[in-house]
Amino acid sequence: MSEEVKKKGFFKRLFSSREEEPEGDSALEGSAEAEDSPGEAGPDEQVAPAEVISVKEEQEIDADTSSVEEPSPEAPEVKSELNEEQITEDEAGEGEPQNPMKEGAGLFGRLRAGLSKTRGGLVSSLDRALFGKKVVDEETLEELEEALVTADIGVATSMKLVEEVTERVKRKELTDPEVLRSYLRERIGEILREGTAHFEVGGTRPHVILVVGVNGVGKTTTIGKMAARYVGEGKKVVVGAADTFRAAAIEQLAVWGERVGAKVVKHEQGSDPAAVAYDSLEAAKARGADVVIIDTAGRLHNKANLMAEMEKIHRVLGKAVAGAPHETILVLDATTGQNAINQAKQFKESIGVDSIALTKLDGTAKGGVIVGICDELEIPVKFIGIGEQVDDLRPFIAGEFVKALF
Repeated sequence: MSEEVKKKGFFKRLFSSREEEPEGDSALEGSAEAEDSPGEAGPDEQVAPAEVISVKEEQEIDADTSSVEEPSPEAPEVKSELNEEQITEDEAGEGEPQNPMKEGAGLFGRLRAGLSKTRGGLVSSLDRALFGKKVVDEETLEELEEALVTADIGVATSMKLVEEVTERVKRKELTDPEVLRSYLRERIGEILREGTAHFEVGGTRPHVILVVGVNGVGKTTTIGKMAARYVGEGKKVVVGAADTFRAAAIEQLAVWGERVGAKVVKHEQGSDPAAVAYDSLEAAKARGADVVIIDTAGRLHNKANLMAEMEKIHRVLGKAVAGAPHETILVLDATTGQNAINQAKQFKESIGVDSIALTKLDGTAKGGVIVGICDELEIPVKFIGIGEQVDDLRPFIAGEFVKALF
């Protein structure tokens, strides 16, 4: 099969599949595929130059390209027969990238709709625990505890809320179930507000964002949507395709770059990820870019070779731009529930995490995990994914989230 047919098959799958990549299994299974990545490099290995591309109309992605070109403002629709053997669901992208849309009143309705399953999991559990009760008694507290735990907000956070409620019940401050429901809504809002990240990029140019996460959480698509949002704000964006283990991830970012107007820097599959990271920053500095977003392969703290690779990427970025990376965003899949909290703990301990992008909230009743993440880990949530459209990667705003949820 010709290379052109293979690539067209990828594009159709990219634009026709659902929003996020298929759900990851567990934290320990998520990065098994990446463990033997051919892109590993020792700490002292020299960084080879990477090639810089931005896909033009009807131009094939060529691994030997070595120049940077401006992305075409509008790219043609690509139609072809789907080749199931060439692109798996994990490698394929999600809904077709589009130009970022401005925030509008209709987007709150989409947020509410996107949180319908989480509302059914968290809020409905609370309502069932309180339904028909005239007073808050010991039985009510037991049912409340069960409701919170099963809503995936985390055992520690559930126990914390139940203890707070119990103390107020003893002091006769919470005796009415309706007042208790209002109290829980307020407390959840407080926890989420404490875990809200800042959206403005720092004063250093370029501002370097390193994106990490295990395989299957929707990391590459999240990067494409982040790039679309920053481009929509008038910023110049460069994306580094440093997940060199998966060829599909490289091509997927190239397509996103073309569609949203961001430059893409890539290497051949199996190349040194640090080389891509370094050349991404060099290209960004040469072109006066505002933001650089670096993709990485799925990894965990217990994969020594992959963590060594991450350390090398950190060193290389710091040499290219002082203080880089300025921000590390961890992408988590909301459908994994409690496992998302475990992943966040592992990444926080091993490489440090500044903020979180929580994807696939529209496809799960386990979205209450966002409460546990903000409370237990004290890692702010920056983005949430609630649908297929490019602007369905939303900045996380606690008040808006709680209003849509309740």
